[in-house]
Amino acid sequence: MAAEVYSSVWDLDVFFQGGSCSSAFKEHLKTTKENIDIFSHIVLKYHPKNGKLDQKTVKEIMNLFESVVKKIRQAGAFVSCLQAQNIKDEEADVQRGEVAELSAAFQNALTALDGKFSSYEDEQWSILLEGEGLKELSFVLTERRNDAIEKLSEKEETLINKLSIDGYHGWGQMYDTIVSSVQIPFQEENTTKLLSVGQAANKFSNSDQKVRREVFVEWEKAWNDKGVLLAKTLNHLAGFRLNIYEKRGWNNVLKEPLDMNRMQEKTLHSMWSVISKHKKPFVQFLERKAKLLGVEKLSWYDLDAPLSSVESKMTYQEGAAFILQQFSQFGKELTSFSKRAFEDNWIEAEDRQGKRPGGFHTYFPESGQSRIFMTYSGTPSNVSTLAHELGHGFHTYAMKNMHTLNRNYAMNVAETASTFAEMIVSDAAVKNASDHEEKLSLLEDKIQRSIVLLMNIHARFLFETAFYEERKKGIVSKDRLDELMLLAQKEAYGEALNDYHPTFWASKLHFYITGVPFYNFPYTFGYLFSLGIYAKALLEGTGYEDNYIALLKDTASMTVEELAKKHLDADLTEEAFWEEAVQICINDVEEFLELTK
Repeated sequence: MAAEVYSSVWDLDVFFQGGSCSSAFKEHLKTTKENIDIFSHIVLKYHPKNGKLDQKTVKEIMNLFESVVKKIRQAGAFVSCLQAQNIKDEEADVQRGEVAELSAAFQNALTALDGKFSSYEDEQWSILLEGEGLKELSFVLTERRNDAIEKLSEKEETLINKLSIDGYHGWGQMYDTIVSSVQIPFQEENTTKLLSVGQAANKFSNSDQKVRREVFVEWEKAWNDKGVLLAKTLNHLAGFRLNIYEKRGWNNVLKEPLDMNRMQEKTLHSMWSVISKHKKPFVQFLERKAKLLGVEKLSWYDLDAPLSSVESKMTYQEGAAFILQQFSQFGKELTSFSKRAFEDNWIEAEDRQGKRPGGFHTYFPESGQSRIFMTYSGTPSNVSTLAHELGHGFHTYAMKNMHTLNRNYAMNVAETASTFAEMIVSDAAVKNASDHEEKLSLLEDKIQRSIVLLMNIHARFLFETAFYEERKKGIVSKDRLDELMLLAQKEAYGEALNDYHPTFWASKLHFYITGVPFYNFPYTFGYLFSLGIYAKALLEGTGYEDNYIALLKDTASMTVEELAKKHLDADLTEEAFWEEAVQICINDVEEFLELTK
């Protein structure tokens, strides 16, 4: 039993009291707009002349840049939390639009600033970056300058930013609106309940196959019913991106996501190549799980099914206590941060209707606090998700004293910290199992994450790559989207399943996120990259936390290849690193197969 009782509902009033009706939040939005106007005016007046002479001006611009970024991210985090906790909060929807407009206005000013940076000759640029307070920002500022050189003119990029509010981000918001109307009927005790998407998704880990199958039938039906609308939404999102890429002269749809993740294409191909070569052990795992569940082949709705008829459950309090206990074996800083998250009500975990599906971490930079969202029902997977999101939070905590511009780490390394924290907990759960049956169940849950990251995410990548190639030729129909998803899932899962999930392209939020294109491969990268870090942590023991924090601090100021070389002495462009990482996953599978002979 947990020694302390933690609330499963987060506290947002500490930021702006009154939720979406908060007068303080409205004042914050007003102040943010005023600051953006000031920033825009200063950027307009700035005319690059001489690297040495401009140092003071650019330092002032960077200080204001940092202030405005914090205000916009504070607002964005608050609105995201409001929408997640109540998908029917119409006022929050309106406010999300206001934040999007502020972000676009700020982006216009940044586009102008980046254009001015690109006007410096290389020698003068180097001199500029030698200035006090600018040298530490050299990687980020040079990255912005190089991006500006590769894009269209300032006038054209500004127009794109303005049009994106309704022509791009608006479609992402449309997805949220459509999903908010999705309800999944579920028969329980002779009563039909209408479940939210998040609640229905939790049913796929139910021990009763009849329950899983019935929920899945209604799940597929619900997404099929919305399929035409969602197909239009996805097509317009992709069309907007492709049109911009064409105007910029970018032929490779992976260019933008790779640049955003500070990652070479060779690294990506090496990673997927190794994964594709090692499908067999994971197919064997799925075949063995099917046998243990008493079916010839697993169906999609069986993937998360527990092996034990007695479900392993932890209350929220027990889950919190277990996580804190395991984190304490790694280091004081991670434990201290996580304990504060529980004690200060930073986590929204209550299992109730009206919440959006999934889980996330967001950061309030002006307050120096994190918030974590999920729907907790007590499964081992829920405990892992909670640890995962706390890992995200610790990443921001580790960088707390750094300049805001040096804290903008990419998604792939963001997933490294979260997966690292998740592995601490899942490994401990397996080692602390009370009997053979529990160990088997927990090991299976751990392997299931490898299935998700090496098969499910692979299917998403294969689907999205194929979809974008077809979208270049015109609109892709709903039926064709189903076909592309089915083909991708069959390849990624090595034909190991009996029934698949062809409407997955509709049900998965990640395909509709406008801020990050190809919201898939960074998860797999983070997972495997974290395995290398985790192996090193196990080798060095509790003293490794300082080295780990040093690595996290570097995640936003160098490429991932440079990061791996500096902290792990590894070459990510070669398959050797990925072979070692995937082998760690295979070791778990081999142990599982041995235990279930």
